[in-house]
Amino acid sequence: MKHREKLLPTLPGLAIGLLFASVPSPSAVGQTPDDAGDALVAAMLGETPLLEDLRYLTDEIGGRPTGSAANERAVEWAMERFGSAGVSAATEAYEMPAFWLELSAAARIGTPDGDVSFEPRIAAMPFSPGTVGPDGTGLTAPLVDSGRGTEEDFHRLGQQAAGAWALVETDPLLDLTRLLADYANNAAIEKRALAAGVAGVAYVAAREGDLLYRHNASTGPETDRPMIVIERDAGLRALRLLRFGHELQLVAHLEIDSGPAYVAHNVIGEIRGSERPEEFVVMGAHIDSWALGTGALDNGCNVVMLIDIARQMKRLGMTPKRTIRFALHNGEEQIFRGSHAYTLAHADELDRHVMASSFDAGSGRITGFFTGGRAELVRAADRALAAVSDLGPFNHLDIPLVGTDNYDFMMQGVGNLVAIQDSANYGPNYHASSDTFDKVDKDQLKKNSAIVAAVAWGFANMDVDWERQSRAQLENLIARTDLEQQMRSFGVWQAWQDGSRGRSRPAVE
Repeated sequence: MKHREKLLPTLPGLAIGLLFASVPSPSAVGQTPDDAGDALVAAMLGETPLLEDLRYLTDEIGGRPTGSAANERAVEWAMERFGSAGVSAATEAYEMPAFWLELSAAARIGTPDGDVSFEPRIAAMPFSPGTVGPDGTGLTAPLVDSGRGTEEDFHRLGQQAAGAWALVETDPLLDLTRLLADYANNAAIEKRALAAGVAGVAYVAAREGDLLYRHNASTGPETDRPMIVIERDAGLRALRLLRFGHELQLVAHLEIDSGPAYVAHNVIGEIRGSERPEEFVVMGAHIDSWALGTGALDNGCNVVMLIDIARQMKRLGMTPKRTIRFALHNGEEQIFRGSHAYTLAHADELDRHVMASSFDAGSGRITGFFTGGRAELVRAADRALAAVSDLGPFNHLDIPLVGTDNYDFMMQGVGNLVAIQDSANYGPNYHASSDTFDKVDKDQLKKNSAIVAAVAWGFANMDVDWERQSRAQLENLIARTDLEQQMRSFGVWQAWQDGSRGRSRPAVE
């Protein structure tokens, strides 16, 4: 596909590093930071283009897998939206390790004699290899009941698992707690299945209503066996047939467009600070999404929220003491590639990054923040949130979190926040065909935008009493929390160990 080989075209009137002139509005003149912050909160709660931006991004551009034409269009659109608001913006190119898009997926399950046969809807898991041979046939193999994919289940199967499709039963996904647990469980299941020599892994979909979704395989671009999700009702039917004693086969036709490394782009909007412009506060959300739905909850609503905060700051003529960057990271769905690239591109500035945040859990009410095991950030978050206390209460969890774009900032020692949000409808629609504009809680998104604006403004102006953590401090954080387990679940532990991600070990003299 040509689009994965080309660089982003230059937009008319926009260039990397271009600064758009702005004249402070009268409302900004002579205000204290607290007064300006109150004005910003009021503006966010008022009439703004936020919802129209979200409608355009989701309904007209749609799902945005990194490397796709829609993703490149979204990058161009974000640049235009920052530019039309008078916000300085730049695209930052970086290399994605491998290209993957599903073109089509179909399956048939049946008994060898053909007495039972049905064609469930399926979705390939990212980086699953294709299964369509030169003659157009798919991958045919026995389908075996792998229970919940536990060690006991694969021990029970013994040699039956070798060369077979392992059908794995799941519970319905209803909330964010189960979602995070699923990543850890699936990584362990897939490790056992591959060790057993399976031909492929087939999960019964963990969504009611026969929704399909794109759940990441734990092995990422190194995935060498097909992995699929089967619509729930059909998957449960297959399990019942197997448990009643039938022999079943699964034929899967996965047509995949895959290729080598290619160039993707982050979009970075910036409002330069007045007193300490060399210090940075990063407000982050990811612009990419999977394409079964249109990426409204994950994560279009938070992308347009950050654009709107920058827009209202410029409209009000507000100048923070520190520089605020509005980072629309790409490649998040493929293990936070864009935010990792940001930390590499800005390595010489990381000592001066006061805080980096991530907003990536839909439109449920923001109830506090994960503060990464840093008590000083709990106190700072409370100070910033005082401006929106009527939208609380807010309660924080002072623990590290892996799973979104805060990760590489955290492992570089930068203070980081991840929004804690009510699950609302995020879990059932996660990466699913149902993740569309109508699922977003528009009223709550406006309230969230006021909360996030207060956090951005507060951290950009407050006095701070923390510094970037050292490698030794990060190793201590790993030792006293479950951070290592989380890193292993997301496949980033080895990169920390070998130094390819995270803060480097001090040079030995």
